[in-house]
This record gives sequence, C-alpha cells and structure tokens, in this order.
Amino acid sequence: MVLVDNRILARECLRSSLAAHPAPWDVVACSTIEEWQNEADRHPPLAAVLLHVGSANITDSHMEELIRQIIRISASAPLIILADRDDVVQIVNALDYGVRGYIPSSVSVEVCVEAINLALAGGVFVPASTVFAMREVINSDPTHDQRLTEMFTPRQIQVAEAIWQGKPNKIIAYELNMCESTVKVHIRNIMQKLKATNRTEAAYKVSALFTNSSVDLL
Repeated sequence: MVLVDNRILARECLRSSLAAHPAPWDVVACSTIEEWQNEADRHPPLAAVLLHVGSANITDSHMEELIRQIIRISASAPLIILADRDDVVQIVNALDYGVRGYIPSSVSVEVCVEAINLALAGGVFVPASTVFAMREVINSDPTHDQRLTEMFTPRQIQVAEAIWQGKPNKIIAYELNMCESTVKVHIRNIMQKLKATNRTEAAYKVSALFTNSSVDLL
C-alpha cells in the first residue's frame, strides 16, 4: 500500500504506526504519487493508496484533480482518504469522485487498518458520525411516506437508486447508457423534488423513500 503525504514527519509516523499492525500489505511512504510511480518497479504490485489530505477541502480544483489523477493511476487499487475534516458534504464529494474510504484522522490506528482492509475487500468505509448525520436527515424528511412513482419518472427512479447506492455520475451514465450531462440534469430535478440542498441530503431522503416504498426498482 502506498501512503501519500507531503509532510515528512507526519508521513513517517503514520507509516511506522501502520507497519506495526499485522496486515496483508506493506506500506510504502511517498510525498507524491509521482514519486511512487518513479520507483514502482522496486515495490510489490499496488494494493491501495492512502492519501492524507490534512484539513484541505477536497472540492478545491487542485485537490479534486489530484484525487482523480490518483484514481486513474491506481486503476483497480482503491483510494482511501485520510483527513482532519469529517463533515458530511466533504465525505460525499469524496465518494462521488470514486474514493473507497474516508478516514478521519481522529480515529485509532486499529480503525484505520480495518478501514483499509474493508476497501481492499471491496467495501466502502465512512465514519459513524456521517451515518448519524444522515439518519437525522431521514428522520426529518417530510416526504417519508410518499411513494416513489408519485414523485419521479421511471428514469429518475433509476438515477435516484444509483445516488442512494453512492455511485458517481460517470458510473451512473455508463450503467444507464446516458450522457453524464443528462445524469446531472436528472440529479438536479431529483434534488428539487426532494427539496434537498445538496447531494448528501438527496441521497438519504431517497434512502428513506426506497426503504418505505413497495415500488419495483428498474
């Protein structure tokens, strides 16, 4: 596994802490993903990438591009974010980019190792605080008992289901055979119908609707 962090002391401390815990992977610490690329032939095949972003906002253009670049380079190996922030919008944006885990820096090393293992097994890790925040959105949803077919077109139901499953726009477009711009239009319309202010709120209002609806998903 490659640990990417441009802060030398923090990087080496984290590398040592991770290496001290039993895991089916070795840790290679680099300041940039390019540094790892230049030395890739000296290391085992890439299993995962752990990117420490500190307190950075991942919606900033340079940070978004870095995340997308690493995902392109890492191919099938999952990218996991380690960050000082754990607000819901930040986490959902990370998942939308294709990140397979979001670990707050406040967790223990043991939790960090388990989160990495979950991503390697094909799962997605998010902090419990995010789940609790999303539950609050569901509990306050005024459309909780309204059937999906009364709110959305059949195509919007398909897109809404994909949002609920945490799929990024590019994957939704591919699976539903539509342009990514069309997906964005559907998502905007879904958010308007749900009176959701962001994608996170929309996803969890949709979750409540799916849970309480008998409609057959397409």
